[in-house]
Amino acid sequence: MATNDRLRRYLSDELGECCDEDVEQRVEELEILGAQTDETTLESDVQVLSALANETRYKIVRLLHAANGELCVCELSPLLDVSESAISHALSDLTKAGLVTRRKDGKWRKYRATGRATALLVALDGTKPD
Repeated sequence: MATNDRLRRYLSDELGECCDEDVEQRVEELEILGAQTDETTLESDVQVLSALANETRYKIVRLLHAANGELCVCELSPLLDVSESAISHALSDLTKAGLVTRRKDGKWRKYRATGRATALLVALDGTKPD
């Protein structure tokens, strides 16, 4: 298999020499590593990252995090250059991704950033250059 040929060349460079046993051992280690990557987790993570990959949704998460509490669509509207309908749609996507929680309060819906959203923002802030 071509993949194993390339792996053999790599291991030869790394180890100084390589035999079939070295290749088999490394393939087993890599298969264990691959098994640790749960498909459900990957799908969930991609959904979260996709939700943040839109300027409006990302700004909403930032605003909700900065508010350190709940905000209504009518409170977000003056801060965003999109319609209330677009804000509601973005909030729905963020809620599905687990980045925002929604609570009905009479006729109003109030939104709050989740712990996961906060953790992601903190991680992003921690990687910014000084």
